[in-house]
Amino acid sequence: CGNGTTPPGQKTGGAERMRADRAMPTFRTPLKSCHATMPNMLNVHLVPHTHDDVGWLKTVDQYYYGDRNDIQHAGVQYILDSVVDQLLKNPDRRFIYVETAFFFRWWKQQSDGMRQTVKQLVNEGRLEFVNGGWCMSDEATTHYSAVIDQMTMGLRFLNETFGPCGRPRVAWHIDPFGHAREHASMFAQMGYDGFFFGRLDYQDRDRRRTDKDQELLWRASDSLTPPMADLFTGILPNGYNPPDGFCWDQSCDDPPIRDDPDLEDYNVDDVVNRFLMIASGQSLVYKTNHIIMTMGSDFQYENANLWYKNLDKLIHYVNARQANGSKVNVQMRLDDFFPYADNAHNFWTGYFTSRPALKRYERLSNSYLQTCNQLEVLGGPFSGSGPFGHDDSWTMRRAMAVAQHHDAVSGTEKQHVANDYARRLADGWQHCRMSCSVTTISLSLSLSLSLSLSLSLSLPQFSVNVYNPLARPVTWPVRLPVNGTAYTVLDANGKPVDSQLYIAIFKFDKLMIVKYHLIDAVILRLFGEFLRATFDPDTGLLSSLSNLETKQTIRLTQNFYWYNASDGNSSVSNQPSGAYIFRPNSSTPFVISRTAKTESLQTSVVQEVRQWFSPWVSQVVRLYADSRALELEWTVGPLPVDDDLGKEVITRLDTSIDSSGIFYTDSNGREVLQRKKDFRPTWDLEQTEPIAGNYYPINSRAYIKDDVNQLTVVTDRSQGGGSIQNGSLEIMLHRRLLYDDVRGVGEPLNETSDVFPEGLVARGRLLLTLDRPQSAADTHRPLAQEVVLQPLLTFTSGDLHPNTRLEFSGLQDALPPAVHLLTLSQWGEDSVLLRLEHQYQSGESKQHTQPVTVNLQRRLILTYFSVLILLNYFLLLIRLRKQFEDITLDSTDLTLSHFMQ
Repeated sequence: CGNGTTPPGQKTGGAERMRADRAMPTFRTPLKSCHATMPNMLNVHLVPHTHDDVGWLKTVDQYYYGDRNDIQHAGVQYILDSVVDQLLKNPDRRFIYVETAFFFRWWKQQSDGMRQTVKQLVNEGRLEFVNGGWCMSDEATTHYSAVIDQMTMGLRFLNETFGPCGRPRVAWHIDPFGHAREHASMFAQMGYDGFFFGRLDYQDRDRRRTDKDQELLWRASDSLTPPMADLFTGILPNGYNPPDGFCWDQSCDDPPIRDDPDLEDYNVDDVVNRFLMIASGQSLVYKTNHIIMTMGSDFQYENANLWYKNLDKLIHYVNARQANGSKVNVQMRLDDFFPYADNAHNFWTGYFTSRPALKRYERLSNSYLQTCNQLEVLGGPFSGSGPFGHDDSWTMRRAMAVAQHHDAVSGTEKQHVANDYARRLADGWQHCRMSCSVTTISLSLSLSLSLSLSLSLSLPQFSVNVYNPLARPVTWPVRLPVNGTAYTVLDANGKPVDSQLYIAIFKFDKLMIVKYHLIDAVILRLFGEFLRATFDPDTGLLSSLSNLETKQTIRLTQNFYWYNASDGNSSVSNQPSGAYIFRPNSSTPFVISRTAKTESLQTSVVQEVRQWFSPWVSQVVRLYADSRALELEWTVGPLPVDDDLGKEVITRLDTSIDSSGIFYTDSNGREVLQRKKDFRPTWDLEQTEPIAGNYYPINSRAYIKDDVNQLTVVTDRSQGGGSIQNGSLEIMLHRRLLYDDVRGVGEPLNETSDVFPEGLVARGRLLLTLDRPQSAADTHRPLAQEVVLQPLLTFTSGDLHPNTRLEFSGLQDALPPAVHLLTLSQWGEDSVLLRLEHQYQSGESKQHTQPVTVNLQRRLILTYFSVLILLNYFLLLIRLRKQFEDITLDSTDLTLSHFMQ
């Protein structure tokens, strides 16, 4: 056996043959750095590794420096110091490392001599990077655009530091609590050869062990032509821990290998026999004669000598006795690995909603970062410095990358760590605020600008600058707090904009800044063009929703409920609800109120019905005059717990749609997967938790449908939900729990603060659309992108300078409706990163599903830049020549198929 990672070409011949036709670049041949294997032997691959959470029980800084060891003994800088030292002592030793956020920090502190030494280790394949992102991202609660950004940061650093030898070839997600199909699709499209993970449902694992089906080919997209999204996937045997009895870290108690035969406690024969027994048993649940053992765990190898001294001995003595292998046959997987349960009553579906305010802040921060990136590009050399100082998006990029960690946006960290994630995002906002201000000033030629809403509270006259980060025109409602009693809103041409005292609708073009001038007046009009919502006069609740354009009407009732969270005091199971696990005491939730106190507001711009269900639940049902979506703005909290009952609050939509127990959720905001109550596609499910076992992550949308009607709900953050009853869709909004769920975080999910001493108050929006199933995606696809990438508002006080540019657009023309501008950011001093994607899934839209050809010169190109290099479908690299230069491009057409970047 050898202690290096397994080259994908040797993992299984069958899997390699299935992927041989996939056209991916080859950067290096790793076989020279791998130990020789025996085709007629059982080859056990020992993988020394450490799993270093980028925040969990301690903050990122505390983990790196080894601070607050009273919480958890962990110091990443010492791990990397020790591992490098031990690798240099024996050329046969290997190590893999994952979290680039930590390695980047450690690398900056090293001398030139040490950097050259580490580069040699990487070039020789003795230190290998796997995964390579800034962090090991969560797979349930992250949006694909943010995942791509954090992977880009990590992989770019590794490439620029180590070249092709630093390029990870294996995706490594050993700790996330379930696995999304979209993540596998992205890894495949990024060129990874394989994917290893550690957690999957206990019933799924039992079945796979029996069938020897723990190695599979994951076909991770319905839209991309195979093998574009095919990824060889291996399930690790022990999560990510070493086999029992073989942990030699300073945090472990297993005995070392005592190999002096003169000693009374000589144990080599016992160790080898136990190891061979474990290896033989493991080989019985895998199909190939190559098996993997992870030798390490959380924050291990701080004293790497303990590990390597015993691993060296283990390899030496075991290789004297070798076992035989087995034949190969690899199955295919088409769905995902949600929900995850580690026991009959332990479903990890609570974290889909945990810390709803942090989840919303992360999503808003992603929107702000994309806008900040775009404005840096549009501002050119002027974006970095100006009258307010010098800044850029780097701080926000790092904060957002860290926030994708599987114990960050997931909401499964300690409270002080959640506070630290929010602080980092807030710091990023401040840095981007400076950059956005400077760019907006340079583009508008305005002399003063602020991102503060305080201007609108006190000034009788001010201008609003609206930047649309989408590459197509949108209509967006803009709501401003003001002190005056009457205002007039004027557009950039001095024409009045339909508005009223509370809300003004601003229409603006793609990638465009528009100024609107506000002075006194009020206009009231009626509402309604595409949708109609009716309410029961006796209860104050919604009673129906109609699409006036398609002449559809469904019965629709919406209300709020709460599940009583288990405290673990049950004869069935002692498992309580917690940050990770959702376990209600009953399958029937408590209704908060069967009636709602209401008041209504009708104007030419908007209609509102304001509902009060209890002192801690209220809602505004809002319909804008020309909107195709009904807005439900909910406010929940503080959740009362003086009755000693933890509460998990949901909103439930009950409809007349005959959904037959089937509903649909998105995967990381991208492709949509079908879900079915009490069903798993790859095994016969024994359902033990009828509510929690039917919850799935909802990242941006979910829907139910029949042959005639489709009701889609677009969310403003990641949440959990399910369809427990036919024609029903429920979404969990907020959780407040009184017990820890015993999964390591060590504290209950009970969020309080100086601002909310009685408990967290969360607010959010759900957008409802009603369409024919054949055309529903034409509405919910662009709507979801509008929620993710919201316009940025900035403000200018007083009169505008006569030379102020009132409109600016970074595009010559809008992109086609099917094409989404995924990334526009500064790559270097003279280069820009541009990513485009086809945003429709195969078969979901008659109008927009087909491949689209984009004429780069006529429609796409930014006003100020020249496209010089077209690398491939996935990446366009634009180099800046000089401001205001015309476009030159050899090939002007780019064809985008489904979900290609």
